[in-house]
Amino acid sequence: MNAIYKVNVKPTADFASPITLIPTYPDLPMEDVYPRVPETDIREVYLRQVGKGRVAYLPGDLDRTFWKLLNVDHRILLNNIIGWALDEEPITTIAGPGVIDSTVWQQEKSMTVHLVNLTNPMMMKGPFRELIPIDTQVTVQVPAGKKVSRVKLLMRGTEPEFTQTDGKITVQVPRILDHEIVALDLG
Repeated sequence: MNAIYKVNVKPTADFASPITLIPTYPDLPMEDVYPRVPETDIREVYLRQVGKGRVAYLPGDLDRTFWKLLNVDHRILLNNIIGWALDEEPITTIAGPGVIDSTVWQQEKSMTVHLVNLTNPMMMKGPFRELIPIDTQVTVQVPAGKKVSRVKLLMRGTEPEFTQTDGKITVQVPRILDHEIVALDLG
């Protein structure tokens, strides 16, 4: 599935390892589902390092296409492009099933990670009809020069076990129904 809207672009410089367009082909009947053109030179992603910064350009609306179709390949491509452009470790990494929205808030002596459970069949369509609890693992990059003295799950009111290695803490967060807050006391 290609982007819905595209701009025809002709590069004026060389770009490494191109991701090129695979032209659309039928998705039914099953015996006709195969690419008609094995390879093209139509670039779909332009990546460049400029000084200390990185620039990613997509000549199509891949983000909009992902939002409409929710294709896993589009999500992986967008995630990889964003990760490449940021060129740094994320503050948090969330592992486990489902969909979690996370926001990090840092103060002098504390950090909080808000976790909102969006796991629901109606997630993109308006009102939730059911809350589906999920277990997740949260890893947080601890600010340089700081140590974590305590971790609390504020909604649950407990102090879970956590591991601390390589400047990161990892904590298991069980059964997030709708919202949980992981609070780190920093020293």
